[in-house]
Amino acid sequence: MGKITINVNTLDIEVESGVSVFEAITKRQFPYLDMKIPSIYYLKGVVDVDDSGVCIAEVDGEIVNASRVRVKEGMKVVTKSPALYEARREALKKILKIHNRDCNGCVRCNSCELQELFHEYDFTDEPQLPKENLEEIDLSSKVLVRDNNKCIRCKRCINVCAKMQAVSAIACTGEGLDAVIAPASPAGLAAASCVNCGQCVAVCPVGALSEKDQTDLVREALDDPSKYVVVQVAPAVRAALGENFEFNIGVDVEGRIADALRHLGFDKVFDTKFGADLTIMEEANELLERIQNDGVLPMITSCCPGWIKYAEHFYPDMLENISTCKSPHQMQGAIIKSYIAEKEGIAKENIVTVSVMPCTAKKFERLRDDENGAGVPDVDIVITTNELERLIKDREVRFEAMHHKAKFDEPLGFGTGAGVIFGATGGVMEAALRTAVEKLTGEELENPEFTEVRGMKGIKEASYDVNGTTVRVAAVSGLANANQLLTKVKAGEADYQFIEIMACPGGCVNGGGQPHQPAQTRLVTNVPAERASALYRNDDNAQIRKSHENPSVQALYDDYLGVPGSERAHELLHTTYRPR
Repeated sequence: MGKITINVNTLDIEVESGVSVFEAITKRQFPYLDMKIPSIYYLKGVVDVDDSGVCIAEVDGEIVNASRVRVKEGMKVVTKSPALYEARREALKKILKIHNRDCNGCVRCNSCELQELFHEYDFTDEPQLPKENLEEIDLSSKVLVRDNNKCIRCKRCINVCAKMQAVSAIACTGEGLDAVIAPASPAGLAAASCVNCGQCVAVCPVGALSEKDQTDLVREALDDPSKYVVVQVAPAVRAALGENFEFNIGVDVEGRIADALRHLGFDKVFDTKFGADLTIMEEANELLERIQNDGVLPMITSCCPGWIKYAEHFYPDMLENISTCKSPHQMQGAIIKSYIAEKEGIAKENIVTVSVMPCTAKKFERLRDDENGAGVPDVDIVITTNELERLIKDREVRFEAMHHKAKFDEPLGFGTGAGVIFGATGGVMEAALRTAVEKLTGEELENPEFTEVRGMKGIKEASYDVNGTTVRVAAVSGLANANQLLTKVKAGEADYQFIEIMACPGGCVNGGGQPHQPAQTRLVTNVPAERASALYRNDDNAQIRKSHENPSVQALYDDYLGVPGSERAHELLHTTYRPR
């Protein structure tokens, strides 16, 4: 697109042509000139038009919806005036009438887009609970909480579920503020085809959708002297948790997390990077066996529980294509309850395993059948990145003062660069290729980077000649993209040996349990890409960058598992699926 000049608040500025007034001015970012146009419904790629009544501006003397009107050469725009202020206040008053403003008891307090507007437009003296005849909160899901009393009818959840995830577990009837937003099934969210990915939570501007908080269970375990409480942290968490403590987007806070968890009182602090490396050992072995023995291809990754449940709902005829490997944190939980329990002389029944994940679907995954390799649940509690923030603040641990170079505990605290990039779309694929290619060729890779599968593009394809064998791969994020790719595979229009699928667009860095960033930030910053960059920098600086070279993983196989794909490995580290 070209550039044009418009006049904003008496100042001539150059903006991108062809876009809305709102997008043009927001993208330019003039924080010191007070050119901001507020929004509450808009979210890039999800809801492109904001009909809330707050996203307005004066254009050539007329008050218009700034998200609908396109910029034109020479147009005059006013973003701040007494008339706009009053019009926005009137729009917010209407929203306030349908919104249960229980801010102090809301998990989104201080990260709520509506709350910010209420402060900006002088609603600070309004009563906390203006709404009467409250609807019953939907607690039917094992993972998510839906509070329709807080819903402001922005329809972000509906659009992300339908357009980006191809699930449509949430539906809408009616228009405007009288619209009814509800699960597609009258029996509640759990009865719908919801895959628990939490993208609805990630895009909700208020607290109408949230994860089921399990921090109370963590506190109980930590306060119980009879329990040996072990925590593990997923790769993507270190790339995002800092945002909740005023660090910039994309700052890696790995060391501070390890230190903070010790201050919280966990007996062992492990890194799920180890579980990721272990996953690669099993997954690469499974891929090679399928390629060499005419097994079912393409093989599809199994790390993402949102994708697994989606496949069970919509692709039951392709379940044999999915790797039988458990996800990294479930593998690591099984090793904690078996190998570590035996090594430390602790009864597995007295161990409580806590996983800190960027993902709401992991809460559902731990409850699945065949996730109890040692005869007890692999993982007992799953909390999200946001829940960890609340736990840290509740226990008054000063996160910013934690040591930035603190280390995780051995032996399950050491992971490779391959393990850490699991958190970004294409990362599992790249990590697997680093190991599989060396196994196939018997030669060491000079450069372990497979950049073709990196980046935020929804579908990435690559082909590699490996020792005379052509290996065709694809990495996909966002379930609508997965649906598009698998439709071609089933029709014979695409041919791959290996496919990585992540439910969340951009991968785990953009999971439903990650810190919330407002729509205006997401318009000017590619948040998942910034977080992914932190993981790739971590990989670049890693002492070891290939999973099969992890000495702790090698020792585990030598001492306990035998070889990848062994009977014991299958018992502890592999699982099953079922049509739904």
